[in-house]
Amino acid sequence: MAAPTVSPRRPTRRRRRPARTAGAYLLLITLAMLFAGPFVWLVLAALKTKAEWVAIPAKILPETPRWENFTQALTEINFPAYLGNSLFLSFLFAILVTFSSAAVGFGFARLRGRGKRPLFVLLLSTMMLPQILTLIPTYVMFARAGLVNTYWPWVVWGLAASPFLVFMFRQFFAAIPAELEDAAIIDGCGYGRIFLQIFLPLSRPVLLTSFVLSFTWTWGDYIAPALFLDPDQTTLSVAISAFYLDPHGNPDATVQAAAAALYVMPVLAIFLFAQRYFIRGVVSSGLKG
Repeated sequence: MAAPTVSPRRPTRRRRRPARTAGAYLLLITLAMLFAGPFVWLVLAALKTKAEWVAIPAKILPETPRWENFTQALTEINFPAYLGNSLFLSFLFAILVTFSSAAVGFGFARLRGRGKRPLFVLLLSTMMLPQILTLIPTYVMFARAGLVNTYWPWVVWGLAASPFLVFMFRQFFAAIPAELEDAAIIDGCGYGRIFLQIFLPLSRPVLLTSFVLSFTWTWGDYIAPALFLDPDQTTLSVAISAFYLDPHGNPDATVQAAAAALYVMPVLAIFLFAQRYFIRGVVSSGLKG
């Protein structure tokens, strides 16, 4: 009697999962290294001497780390003053634009009115306009109003809301059950109170996401501070690019690299602190509604 043939066992789903997990982690590690590459290159450049910076072929690692570049970056210009200007403008714009965008998004999501949909489409269409097209008209408008060399342009921009943030808030608010709003109206709440006491507390992940995004927009902006502010009131991004010079008037590249590495630190700290809420806010506003 012939022995029964045994068919080869197929790999189960449990055996496939470790391979998929390992592949996903490998892909994430590779992408993380690619994204971290420019920052690592920046730190290495900040630790080089001027001779190592211009050496051919290029040297990746410095022979002796030159930490004095960071000390020079902090003392060669009024670093604390420019840092304070950047922090003030970034926090001011982030707070104002987050609140105004949340209010507009709440209106588009929960209020009823004729022409709401065309207005929302018109609002989103403004995202297609490159910022460079509105730069000169914006400057002329603020110059005629006497707001150049002041911080008022950032106040106006913050109160005007952001189309992208309005869309994000609208998507989140539209996903909140209508029964919650109806119960508040029955209890005598107006829409202002509903927005401030019910919808805003529920939207903490989106609020934090909006704050982080708008903070980085202002923190990394170079054109607006260079155009609207004088050298004494400008931000750190402009100061780093313009005020680090060698005795011959040429850019001091290694000191600039050290200052740029310090310049990135506040944004990294904010993102690392808020990354869990940031990711939650992006997911909830992007998939609901």
